This record gives sequence, C-alpha cells and structure tokens, in this order.
Amino acid sequence: MIPEDAIERLLDGCKVISKECELQSISEWEIVGTQGYGRSLDIEAGRISLASGGGEGGFGVRILDNGRYGYAHLVDVSGAKHAVSQALSIAKASPSIAGFSLPSAEKTNPVDGMLDEAILKLSPDDLLTQGDDIISEVTSLDQRAVVIGGGIGIGAEAGVMLSSQGIEASGISTSHGLGVQVSIDVDDQMTSSWESSSSRKLIEGIPDCVATAVEWAQKTRDPIEIQSDAQDTPVIMTSQGISSLFSNIIRPSILGERMVRGESYWSGKLNEVVLDNHLTMMDNRRMEGGFGSGSRDGEGVPTSCHTIIENGTLRKMLWSSRDAAKNVSEGRIDGAESTGSASRGSHMSPPTTGCGDVHLLSSKPPMSLDEMIDTMGTGYVVHSVMGAHTANPTSGDFSVTSSTVLRIEEGEILGPIKQAGVSGNLFKALSKEVNLGHSSTRNGVSSTGTNHLSNVLFAQGMRINPA
Repeated sequence: MIPEDAIERLLDGCKVISKECELQSISEWEIVGTQGYGRSLDIEAGRISLASGGGEGGFGVRILDNGRYGYAHLVDVSGAKHAVSQALSIAKASPSIAGFSLPSAEKTNPVDGMLDEAILKLSPDDLLTQGDDIISEVTSLDQRAVVIGGGIGIGAEAGVMLSSQGIEASGISTSHGLGVQVSIDVDDQMTSSWESSSSRKLIEGIPDCVATAVEWAQKTRDPIEIQSDAQDTPVIMTSQGISSLFSNIIRPSILGERMVRGESYWSGKLNEVVLDNHLTMMDNRRMEGGFGSGSRDGEGVPTSCHTIIENGTLRKMLWSSRDAAKNVSEGRIDGAESTGSASRGSHMSPPTTGCGDVHLLSSKPPMSLDEMIDTMGTGYVVHSVMGAHTANPTSGDFSVTSSTVLRIEEGEILGPIKQAGVSGNLFKALSKEVNLGHSSTRNGVSSTGTNHLSNVLFAQGMRINPA
C-alpha cells in the first residue's frame, strides 16, 4: 500500500528545500514531509456502496528570522524557492518573539506499536470481506437490524522531519478503523446507534463495537413516558457518551496558553485540587500504538508521559516551543518550556500545542455498569450525545441532546426515553462523588490524539430534561 522508498523520497525532498533555505541565508529552518496512502469502503443501506483508494501529501517549511517565524507549504519540491520566499516574507512581517528558537536535536527512543505490517499487506478484497462479515454479523445478532451507514478504512503515512538544528527523524505509521450506524426500523419505530473502533494494528474479525451498536439500537426501542421536568440528577455516562464532551471541554483546559490567558477554568489553579481526589489524568505521548503518540512531537522534541492531574491536584500544563516562548516574552508566565506537546494537523499547518493520548484514571476499585446502576439508585444512563461542539471549554458549561438514554429507578432499568436534553458543568461534575468503570478504552480519535475513558458515574453537575 505504501512504496518501499517513501521515506527516502520524502527525505530527498526535504534536503532540496533545505538547500533553498541556505541559498536565501536563512539560519533557522524546519522542514516536514508527509505522504499518506489509504483504502476505504462505505456501507449504506445494508450493502457496500463505494470502495476507493488514494494518497496525498506534501511538505511544510517553518523558518525563523530574529524571533519572527513564517510558514509555507508545497506539494512538489519544484516550488521550493517560492515556498521558502513566502515563509520568509511572512516572517519579516510578523512580530518578534523574544527567546524563541527552533528545538535542538536530542536523543529519543522509538515508541512501539506505530506500524503493523499486516495492514500494509491488506488487499481491497480483504476490506470487502470484512465489510461483508460486519453486515452479516449485524443481521445474525438481530434479523431486524441493518447497517444504514458507516465504513472501513486503512491507512499508512510516511513522515520525515529535517531541521537546521540537527533534527533528522522519519517513520511510518498505520491505522485501521471502522464505524457502523445500525438501525432497527419496524412497527413504525426506528432506533439507531453509531459505534466505531480504531487501532494502529490490524483489527481482525468483528470488533466489539458492532455488537454494541446492535445492543443500543435494541435498548432504545419502545420508549417509556417520563412525567418529569428538568432536574439535577445522578447520571452514568458511558465511555462513548462522555468522550465528545471531554474532548471539547477538558482537553483544551490543560493547554498552557489557555491557562495563562485566563481561558481555562483551571487558570491560576496550579497545585490546587480541581478534580475528585481519587482521579488522575495523564497525557501520554509514548503509549504503545497511541494515535497521539510518537518518539518526537510535531517539532522534533522528544515526547514524554505527563501527569497533568495527580490525585485531584493540578500539577502541569502543556506547551509547545513557540507558545512557551511567546507567553514568557509577553509576561503572562515567568518561565515555560516545551513539554514535547507540539501537534501538527498536517504538513499544511505549523505546529501548535495539543494533547496526545489522554487517560482518566482512578485509585478506587473500578465498578461494573451493574454496580454503577445499583449505586446510583435513581437517575439516567446516557450513551451518546449530540452537539458537544457547542460546549464552553472556559466555563465547562454544556447543553446537548441524546436519543440513547435509559431511565433508572431504584437500581432497575425502567426503560429508554425517546430523547432528552443533557446539560450541566463538566468541571463541577468531575470535582466530587465520581466513580469510574472498568478499564479505560479508546474513545474516538481527536485532531491531536485520543481519549482513554471508562464509564463514569456522576453524582452532581448533571441535569436531564426528558423530551
């Protein structure tokens, strides 16, 4: 799926651009080259509707001129002269950041699990077989169920970084992902559920997410009537239900620039208790097979595993080199340096600070879903939400909707409700009387990394408004 000489070709391209930087008397430069390849198929109305493949890539060049930086990207090295001139022109027009320089070369160790040769060997016929197997599995689990949407994709990306500071790094990563929207439409009632799975390793057979999609399409049938106004209530959010809110509220809150600008709920609270005291949150960029992991970050700095919150106490914030230097020079913080947390969306954008693989852990014994329901007594189970992008990452307030909600009374599942508004404050909800479920799972790949979350029982901070 990926040419054997992909790394060599990218490195040759980076060297061509580096020579152009030298010709234009640029002393500090950083060049990245990426080339991605992939195959995918779409599933619609219970059948495979489209299969496709292709690739894309290019180069990005960041240059520094007396603390001023500029960035440009190009597809082909024939445009090197223009791209470097453009980056230099942008740099000259940009404000200077005192103390900002490109990272120096440092040794680092590789992270395991980033490449699976089995994915590279996967043929289009193999994808079609997996797609057919998923469709058949859904039918075998429930004759009424149909995969009305979703698909399967595999990918491989080669990447290279070269800098004036002596960094020369390269590598290939792979991915395999699938998602299914399962629907049951009988007796004038349609219910559905979306589930997905992703891995840097080959996903063999039928992943658990397929059965879960069928299960929630079944669980939400025959909704009951709830005579209740909006009320503050205990809520169990499944790992999928909490993930999108976590991505939009919690992940941005630990970025250094947001903290020192007063744009985080946790601004000014370093070394203070911010979560329930048994909770620990880690940002791990060295997790085996992590989607936000690697031996170096987006600007070549060696990566680490950071304990952001330890037993409820905020201990650290995340920085890239540029953001650290900028906020020190502007007087927002006395000292800051890169935590190896620079992320790149692609070769078309410069690196910015971002989270990697974020884990929420507890020192308390984990609870099964049944144990959570018994502990909660009366409340709701929420499996997915819509509208999490509207959440306020500064205050933690959110107001979303859900059509996968179960009503619990006295420790028993009474039944599903058709729809509900779910609102509250996630910072408050996580600050007291929180219980986590069994082993954290990977929940959705964000723009910079992945959440690893368990089911969560919230005793406060949540409000449900049944439709």
